Amino acid sequence: MNRSINATLLPELALAERTGSRFIAGVDEVGRGALAGPVTVGIVVIDLHKLPNEVRSSGTGVWQALDGVRDSKLLSAPARTRWKPSICQHAKAFSVQHSAPQTIDAAGLTSAMGAAGRAALASVHEQLGRPVDHIILDGIHDWIQAEVPVTTMAKADTKSLSVACASVLAKVERDGLMTELAGEHPEFGWESNKGYGSVAHRAAILTRGPTTHHRQSWNLGLETLPGL
Repeated sequence: MNRSINATLLPELALAERTGSRFIAGVDEVGRGALAGPVTVGIVVIDLHKLPNEVRSSGTGVWQALDGVRDSKLLSAPARTRWKPSICQHAKAFSVQHSAPQTIDAAGLTSAMGAAGRAALASVHEQLGRPVDHIILDGIHDWIQAEVPVTTMAKADTKSLSVACASVLAKVERDGLMTELAGEHPEFGWESNKGYGSVAHRAAILTRGPTTHHRQSWNLGLETLPGL
């Protein structure tokens, strides 16, 4: 394993040093470019006051208990599944929430992502019994529009451990949902493409027509589908 691409707590620790934050929430989404299924947002909260001493003293930001977690796209499906229990065990709070295709159609993708993110944030606030101190959000745009401070970070899912953990939980949850839905609509191959625009999926849309799980407001024509 190339350890250099594993996420660490260096972004969280640097943010805590600047702001005095204790509860930092990493936020990431999956399913943004899919043709079918929800857009899904994961949040993982790390309590920086409860970290092992060696995490702070090493200067590397490596937390041995979660060393090896990285952006979900860089992990195999079995690896993501293996990491999920450890992430849930070591997080102070976590949540995964979805916005359905109908919400995406009615409000637009960015608004749908924000709705799912705020629902996940409300869940972790309930778990904590208080708001988080700060959010690290993957990307360069603040689509979550939360009432707590947000730091956007390009490729945060490859740098920040809390964001990488959130991406893993969101990916496992959404992939499981799409695999379940594949049982209802086997012709679209969602168990393998997870709702993204594979050639077989696009061809099936043309021959079978879209389902209620497709994003009806998107151009689902074979030659003009949104890119992945």
